[in-house]
Amino acid sequence: MNKQKIELYNILRYPLLFVLIMWGVKLLEVYFEISFIEYGVLPRDFSGIKGVLLSPFIHKDFKHLINNTFPVIVLGSLLCYFYKKNYKSIFPMLYIVSGILLWGIGRTSFHIGASGIIYALASFIFFSGLISKNKNLAALSLIVIFVYGSLFWGLFPIQLEVSWEGHLSGFLSGLIFAWSYRDELPRRKKYQWEIDEEIEERAQENSIKINYEYKKSD
Repeated sequence: MNKQKIELYNILRYPLLFVLIMWGVKLLEVYFEISFIEYGVLPRDFSGIKGVLLSPFIHKDFKHLINNTFPVIVLGSLLCYFYKKNYKSIFPMLYIVSGILLWGIGRTSFHIGASGIIYALASFIFFSGLISKNKNLAALSLIVIFVYGSLFWGLFPIQLEVSWEGHLSGFLSGLIFAWSYRDELPRRKKYQWEIDEEIEERAQENSIKINYEYKKSD
């Protein structure tokens, strides 16, 4: 396996594994004619806190599942690619915190689906692109806006059958951790002329000026 294939595997393996579990859960429901909806997040009920871990893998129907599959793969892969050093810590934090926020602010109903994770990923990538001075991340944040810009409306209670609280929880989680990881975000690569200018400025600041005064001899 060459280097490029290894890199592609490392980028895709976790998002694809996540999606595979999502589909496996739905197929189990269909095959055994059962529903796992009671394993979703039930806000402010201690029996429903288990949904923080389980609800992202549970979906109402195949349409719901399909709508969440592509964004998880795309945004999850982008996270793994641009944050190679710390995506293994970023993703679990987004996952857990978005679920806990939902448990705290959601309506008293079972909340299911991976849309909260999608909002958390989109929010993190967008805000980290703005916070960092990395031109690639800045461009990536614009792509997130254009491709998933319609997600913005999901933050409001427009469709009552949709868990907008889950969307909002994910969005806030992404913002929180984009700020928390601001010192660890990939920085923009500097050009040589920029480095030369900085070196010259430091040299000028640290230079010692010597003034000579000449006195005329008598």
